[in-house]
Amino acid sequence: MAEEKTENQTEEKAASQEEAAADSQTAEGDAAKTDADNPSSGSGTAEEKKELTPEEKIAALEKENADLKDQLLRRAADFDNYRKRMMKEKQDTYDYANAGLLGDLLDSLDNFDRTIDAAKDAKDAKSIADGIKMINKALVKMLEDKYGLVGYGKEGDEFNPDEHEAIGRMEDEKAKKETLAQVYLKGYKLKDKVIRHAKVMVKVPKQ
Repeated sequence: MAEEKTENQTEEKAASQEEAAADSQTAEGDAAKTDADNPSSGSGTAEEKKELTPEEKIAALEKENADLKDQLLRRAADFDNYRKRMMKEKQDTYDYANAGLLGDLLDSLDNFDRTIDAAKDAKDAKSIADGIKMINKALVKMLEDKYGLVGYGKEGDEFNPDEHEAIGRMEDEKAKKETLAQVYLKGYKLKDKVIRHAKVMVKVPKQ
């Protein structure tokens, strides 16, 4: 009786071991199938993450260095072209800054030429003088209206050292303050800036 019980237990243990072995084989088969369906796992990943050789790293760095050098050279060339263009534009601005003014003066020059030609056969000096006065008036008006040029300085004006250059001084008993006794050369302003001081004789109160 005891022998039969022992045999039964042995058979049950063997069956259990066979079942566990079968389960293990099934799990291994599933794992193999998963690896086959997923090429990115296992050995594929290891190949992708494979480190570059020293030679490959050097080649990559040399290529990167060449690309950076090429970009630098291109930018340097662009900057040099820009600098040359700016210098040329600046020089052109300087060279032709007065082109507009000179163009406006041509009419006055033409009128002076006509007056000179007319003076050769003129018998009346007054007509020549009147013609010159007309040219002068038109020229001054053009410079005032278009360019903001303003002439100043006349006898009786109060002396201003910022605008007048005193050539000499004379005492006057009637003078109560320094005034212009005589204007030798008119002064001119470009808008509010003095571009030529008037040269004058100054009348001062007698001490």
